[in-house]
Amino acid sequence: MATFLKDSLLTIQNHRTRNPQYEELLDILEELLILREEHRRKIQRDVFPVDERVIVPKITGGFPLVDFSLRGYDLSEPKAYFLELLKIAQKRLPEEASTMAANIASGETLYEDLIYESFNEPPTEKETVENKEVSATFDLVEMFLEESLRPALEIVASRYGDAIMKTGWQQGYCPICGREPKIGEIRGESETRYLFCNQCGFEWPYELIKCPFCGNEEQQTLAYFTIEGDERYRVDVCNKCKRYIKMVDFRHTNQKPDLEIEDIATLHLDMLANDEGYD
Repeated sequence: MATFLKDSLLTIQNHRTRNPQYEELLDILEELLILREEHRRKIQRDVFPVDERVIVPKITGGFPLVDFSLRGYDLSEPKAYFLELLKIAQKRLPEEASTMAANIASGETLYEDLIYESFNEPPTEKETVENKEVSATFDLVEMFLEESLRPALEIVASRYGDAIMKTGWQQGYCPICGREPKIGEIRGESETRYLFCNQCGFEWPYELIKCPFCGNEEQQTLAYFTIEGDERYRVDVCNKCKRYIKMVDFRHTNQKPDLEIEDIATLHLDMLANDEGYD
């Protein structure tokens, strides 16, 4: 088992002890990470090939490397991974997950359509975390649909991440896949803020006093709040667009945060942000 996977599983176990209210979601994440590692080893080709000649023009122009407005990708490997993920979902949501698997197998539902729509369709009325139970009723199908692309996109991120960092990417969305971040990390004495993409696992630096969603830089309309007693976590909010992002600050500990796990273990911060009127 890879070292990073062992570390992630240990982090999950520690959070189970500290945050027993998230035990079921952490159990699901544990299964997911193990299955991800198995699938990563099976990938035989580049699902998302990148023309290296256009990396710099795309990044400097503000365009992510993988363009999901196009339908030219062969998603057969991510689709196979998604069907495996649905077996995890079937343990908690047997009817919903089984119906989805059957519809994809019969062709009634096209996996490719689900993927492209998730990137390109405007969001409907947003369901806030306060309207979800912190349990297996968390939208596993949506979570696993996003996860199904993760191993293939990680290849792109690992291969071209250094080149992207050299270009000085300035956008609040991911330079690999275009997803918006949900969580980030503060590093170093200069308080550099790094944003994290749950879709592909890429991290990139972003200005501390700037909203990643609307680009607002007016300090008087930007703020953050913390939870008393645990200032390792904070929520950065923008009072212009009413959006928020969770931030992790482990600089005074010996830990390196696993932001994928921290996103699950800080759902209470999402609830608080929603309660305060932020999306």
